[in-house]
Amino acid sequence: MSEVLLFHHAQGLTKGVQGFADELRRAGHTTHVPDLYEGRVFGTLEEGIAHAQEVGFGTILERGAAAAEGLPVGLVLAGFSLGVLPAQRLAQTRAGARGALLFHSCVPEGEFGMWPPAVPVQIHGMDADPVFVGEGDIEAARALAASAPDAEFFLYAGGGHLFADSSLPEYDEDAARLLTRRTLEFLARLG
Repeated sequence: MSEVLLFHHAQGLTKGVQGFADELRRAGHTTHVPDLYEGRVFGTLEEGIAHAQEVGFGTILERGAAAAEGLPVGLVLAGFSLGVLPAQRLAQTRAGARGALLFHSCVPEGEFGMWPPAVPVQIHGMDADPVFVGEGDIEAARALAASAPDAEFFLYAGGGHLFADSSLPEYDEDAARLLTRRTLEFLARLG
């Protein structure tokens, strides 16, 4: 079974993110879900992004790195949207990463150096998501999927940004179920 470090999205550590972590735990995976917002949860994506900007993205990255301290080598790093920042950074820079799961977002590979060839990655996004498509994440995802030796990129039909968070209005049950199944298959392959 895998040990997963899962980072929440810009709205905070919502019940939907906690529920997703519970799904991974039920499948036997040890799952850590740090609160990068120190208890704050926001009702809209815009409010959450404003908070992240106020706190500073550098601080978010530092909090993500601090969450990994003391955890064993061999983590699978995972993130929802904003949480992709610390997850992807750790996957690319922390020795011994076992894999990466990037949900709703993807940072250009060069932002944190080259992708480590031994680290498999899955990227999930919606094909009409105004954030994923409109802000360039889809291009970063395609480039990473083309360059990383063990990469999978899944596009789902729809326009919801945080479609896998069951506590939010944009939740898409069918797409979220498929994302969860693919995630569990990925984790099972890692052993």
